[in-house]
Amino acid sequence: MDWLADTVVLSRMQFALTAIFHMLWPVLSTGLAIFLVILEALWLRTQNPLYYRQARFWAKLYVLNFGIGVASGLPMEFQFGTNWAPLSEFVGDFFGAVLGFEGAMAFMLEAGFLGIMLFGWNRVPPVIHFLSTVMVAFGANLSVFWILSANSWLQTPAGGSFSQGHFHVENYFNAINNPFMLRSVLHMSLATVETSMLVVAAISAWSLLSGKAEAFFSFSFRLALVILLVVAPVQILAGHESALQIAEHQPTKLAAMEALWENRSAGESPPWSVVAAPDASDGRNRWDLGVPGGLSWILEGRPRLSHDVRGLNSWPADQRPRMVGLIFYAFRLMAGIGIAVTALMGLSVVLWWRTGLKPEFFRQQRWLSWCWILAAPAGYLAIESGWVVRCVGRQPWTVYGQLRTSEAASQLPAQEVLISLSSFTLLYATLLVFALIFGARIIRKGPDLSLEPPTGPVRGPLPLPTD
Repeated sequence: MDWLADTVVLSRMQFALTAIFHMLWPVLSTGLAIFLVILEALWLRTQNPLYYRQARFWAKLYVLNFGIGVASGLPMEFQFGTNWAPLSEFVGDFFGAVLGFEGAMAFMLEAGFLGIMLFGWNRVPPVIHFLSTVMVAFGANLSVFWILSANSWLQTPAGGSFSQGHFHVENYFNAINNPFMLRSVLHMSLATVETSMLVVAAISAWSLLSGKAEAFFSFSFRLALVILLVVAPVQILAGHESALQIAEHQPTKLAAMEALWENRSAGESPPWSVVAAPDASDGRNRWDLGVPGGLSWILEGRPRLSHDVRGLNSWPADQRPRMVGLIFYAFRLMAGIGIAVTALMGLSVVLWWRTGLKPEFFRQQRWLSWCWILAAPAGYLAIESGWVVRCVGRQPWTVYGQLRTSEAASQLPAQEVLISLSSFTLLYATLLVFALIFGARIIRKGPDLSLEPPTGPVRGPLPLPTD
């Protein structure tokens, strides 16, 4: 229990808790905002009330996630000043500016148009309302860009120089457009859309399994499936490209992802470990089960390596990640879920073509409904696993190659950090319970099928109170 007296460990645990919990909410609101834009565009083009009711129903889940995302995100950012003050001083000229851009440009844009999107259906013209929904979606996805740019800079710092314990920005564009940025933004943006569509498909499948609002949820399931048909395969390619990027810029992380302890020379055909039992104390895997020659095919698409690949034992113990088992299995969990979701999507498309995927099909083939219901939490698990690989695999560095995590943490009494960690745990557990209760209430109630689209003249704003 020595970790209870270790400020750095407790601060890392606290940031991990707040980051993992916060990530649950903007993931859905970001992808669902794009879904709402598509629905409203369909309604404007066709005037079909079904699309209008779709937009009104799914917007309820959007605003629930948006609210909890705001509440859970603020404590995470405040930790840069409380628990990670040396990091803020070291990289503040760039990191602080980018997080400021996210708040001023992206979050305020999303929040500013959110009120019109939710309450302006009968108060602004339909085109203005649609543009408000577009701005909400644009702001949400702009947040992804700025946050991933900042985090990518921690992975591959660029655009300036380090001296006297401080990063001096020389070119903001090069810092923002650091080597990790583009692929990271693409990978995360696709992940938000894919996970959001998994949630839509899961809720639709559950409702069809229950025989509720069959025409409504049959459409939403099919639309989510069409979007997944595009996104899921591209996400696998984007993930592969991100892994190749890691091999180029962060070889220690790659070695941890593959539990590779010894160097592999060009011309070899090393196996790819499917499962293993990494033992960092001995610098080896106690056992593993691998695919012969698989590593060279994954890294280079050829039977033999064309260049050397370093193993973890080629670095000093204090220069490489320690939690090799966590990184190893988090990577496989993320990749496995991505492949499984793509396979489920492909199977459902085939069944759609052969049977039409009529509402009664979901009750007849309950296994398919439950596969889609379980796919939603699996999508969240894949995203969280990816962030574990991204951040834990960067250790022992906070700013890769420049600032160690032990040097980035504030020197606080361990007891104070333990109290705040316990408080956040209780607070977030409470928020999660209420989110599940209100989310379940929205899903159980279902859509209002009597809701009619706005017609006639647009009403003005709500009257102000008078004395």
